[in-house]
Amino acid sequence: MLLPLKNLKRFAQKFFKQPGYASAVALKRLRGLAFYYFFNGFAPVPEALTLFLTHRCNLRCKMCGQWGESGVTKLLGGEEVNRELNIGDYRRLIDGFSGFKPGITLFGGEPLLYKDAPELIAYITAKGIHCLMITNGSLIAEVASKLVESGLDELNVSIDGNRETHDAIRGIPGIFDKITAGLKKLTQIKKECGVKKPLINLQCTISKYNYERLEEMLEVAASTGANSLTFHNLIFAPCELLEGQKAIDDELKASSQAWQGFNFVPEIDPEALYEKINLIRTKKYPFDVDFFPNFSRHGLIEYYRNPRYMPREYPARCLSPWLTAYIFPDGEVRPCLNSTFSFGNIKQTTFIKAWNSLEAQRFRKLLRKNKVFPLCVRCTELYRY
Repeated sequence: MLLPLKNLKRFAQKFFKQPGYASAVALKRLRGLAFYYFFNGFAPVPEALTLFLTHRCNLRCKMCGQWGESGVTKLLGGEEVNRELNIGDYRRLIDGFSGFKPGITLFGGEPLLYKDAPELIAYITAKGIHCLMITNGSLIAEVASKLVESGLDELNVSIDGNRETHDAIRGIPGIFDKITAGLKKLTQIKKECGVKKPLINLQCTISKYNYERLEEMLEVAASTGANSLTFHNLIFAPCELLEGQKAIDDELKASSQAWQGFNFVPEIDPEALYEKINLIRTKKYPFDVDFFPNFSRHGLIEYYRNPRYMPREYPARCLSPWLTAYIFPDGEVRPCLNSTFSFGNIKQTTFIKAWNSLEAQRFRKLLRKNKVFPLCVRCTELYRY
């Protein structure tokens, strides 16, 4: 299957807005699927890469696995939190992509705290590479002109609700107004420059703090000129999955300790949530509205209530390490955001060599054998591919 049937609407929306990019993605996913089945741990050049620019963040969002109430990044020492690759490291990395142009996502922490972020974006887009940034939005106003000038393709901004809801979850009074002012400034600059990029995609994480008030986000999206609004089902890791992952970690000689940041009870009534989702879906909006993963009522209840949940509405196999990788601030190339397993380090080898290193092939073979590892069922990448 080229992509999960549940994701056809998402792909159609992407194709309508960015047909060239979406077509290239479809071809890369088809190739990745072929390698998954027939090439014994070897992978084609990736569809996408996420550059984890920094561990630092200026917010402490309650549900965040990094800096939230149970976040694990708070346990790191100052030296590790502040470690970052320099712009020269990234230029060399990007130069190595010129032949296959994977989509690049800039992530963190808060990626706009990385001081050379606008320069890096401009370097990426100048190579004809699609670039997306995921941000909490608090610093947009300060760099709005630079973001437009850089040629950034998409800006994904995390917002949890209206002023009252968002500020309560983020723990900083006034942060909602700061974010929305930045988005409106960015929209105005785009109009003045006669450009459509970056597309503004609002991302709302569903949590116990906002699931009964999701409709608030519809007005937020309308008032900020957003191109799309996606509601993301909560990521959480029950104790049973953390325990089950230990055997895999032992075999890989790696750690999934970062998943501890998601070890909490969701406290969401999935039946009430599904009614809210259905209500939102009954209306039309001047922007795209999506829910991810896109569960049925039964699937949603299973996801939130069954500690031994296994997806039935999506393929129960992880294809992500054949299509994407994460490059961390220390240079490590990892297949998973919350695992320490490394394919190699770009400070010691090229990305291409790391991508299909013996360690990379060993990881993929084990994953192919198991189809999923225990914690995979709580990872958004499982539902993307």
